Amino acid sequence: MKKYIYIILAVFVFSACEKELDLMSPSELTSAGFWDTEEGARTAHTGMYANLRSSAGNLWLLGEMRSDIWGGRTYESADNTNLIESNITEATAPFGGWAELYTRIHRINDFLLNAPDVKFVNEGEKKHLLAQAYGLRALYYYTLLKTWGEVPIILEPVGTIDPDNLSKARSSQAEVMSLIKSDIETSLSTFGEDDSFWAGNRNFWSKAASLALKGDVYIWSGNLLGGGSADFTEAKEALQEISSLDVSLAPSISDLWGIGSEGNSEFIFALQYKQDEASNIYNGLTGRSTEINPQFNDQGVSMSDFIIAGANRYGQSEKTILLLDDNDDSRKDATFIRLYIDDNGGAGYPTYNEPAYFGSIFNKFLGQVIGSERIFENDVPVYRYADVVLLLAEAKNLLGEDPSGEINQIRERGYGANYDVTTHGYSNGSPTDNANAILDERYKEFIGEGKRWWDLRRAGDSYVLDNISFLNPGDEFKLLLPITIDMIGRNPALQQTPGY
Repeated sequence: MKKYIYIILAVFVFSACEKELDLMSPSELTSAGFWDTEEGARTAHTGMYANLRSSAGNLWLLGEMRSDIWGGRTYESADNTNLIESNITEATAPFGGWAELYTRIHRINDFLLNAPDVKFVNEGEKKHLLAQAYGLRALYYYTLLKTWGEVPIILEPVGTIDPDNLSKARSSQAEVMSLIKSDIETSLSTFGEDDSFWAGNRNFWSKAASLALKGDVYIWSGNLLGGGSADFTEAKEALQEISSLDVSLAPSISDLWGIGSEGNSEFIFALQYKQDEASNIYNGLTGRSTEINPQFNDQGVSMSDFIIAGANRYGQSEKTILLLDDNDDSRKDATFIRLYIDDNGGAGYPTYNEPAYFGSIFNKFLGQVIGSERIFENDVPVYRYADVVLLLAEAKNLLGEDPSGEINQIRERGYGANYDVTTHGYSNGSPTDNANAILDERYKEFIGEGKRWWDLRRAGDSYVLDNISFLNPGDEFKLLLPITIDMIGRNPALQQTPGY
């Protein structure tokens, strides 16, 4: 993958569209000769993943920042507080220009239009690439739907759109969902019997990824768009199929996050990072040595030798601290390094002690230290098998079935040798009790992975209002973002999100 990245930056200048739904003249977008060879198509394919990785920060903010995970103490000035507090208006809303997601869609549309006509030595490989592209487009449109609800549907590359018909109205949520489902089914049918990971690499989309997305999408559609049991059944069947596709839970949490553990069997689809190529976003959840080195961790050990040069812009909420404050659960230490102002006489702080608490370092994607520098090069999963297991629990619960088996799979892995079924096991309860247990398990499991806001939204409006202190009954319209004034200025056909 790495060998193509720098080529991509030059090749795709012709299709840059930084102002979403604005068009340059088609004469400025010429790609003459680019689609004449298999090498060109493969380069465009690699470019789709470079584009996706460029959106990683926005995807993380969209999927997590409005949840209850963050908003706690930082030891530098906090970022995105308006987003955390849902203090959003059409004048102040973030992600103007649709978070640049249409730029990514335009490039996939270009691939889907042109790649089928390119002759490959192995036509089966071309099918795999096309199946990946349909899956990625479904992922982008799903993100748009979850964020704004009604959004424009664009299925043609930039250069083929008539500039006189540039303004595009928002399509209904039902129409957008229909497109998402269609792209997923096209992806799956194009993969056919090919269950492989492209080049043996889980940094590319796969049949397993399309099935994971399908499960996610159909639960959303069934619960929020009226699809009901038929959609929940589709979700359940898709999620159950994944277990036969060379994926499984890693034996322990410690087997997931290290540089040497990338490509493990739990990762279904992950964004790739490498030293001197790209760094992930997680240094912003750590801090600088000047603040960290004088502190102590919760074992009472000095942090004086900890090597870091990051920032601390997001602090875990007290709710998050208390949820994870379970010394039997390996996710406590795997997720954060908690810092205290002293060593408590050498005893440390085995449970949360607010007066002595200084702040936290996010511990999942800390990269590795090389010499005197920490390199943030962990791959970051978009879907992993733990996600699938708990989505399956959701689907079962919504169908009136018992989800405790799936919940306990994740709990048993989290507690490891400390697992005691009488203490830590979950027994089937009411649909509401089950839903809350699944949400709590997903909360603990996916902190920092861009899931929590979507999890609450997928469960239903009441679960959002029950868990987000900044939202109250009557604020349901805020679950979708407004169209910014600037976006309407560039595309007058857009109508404002109701409530703003």
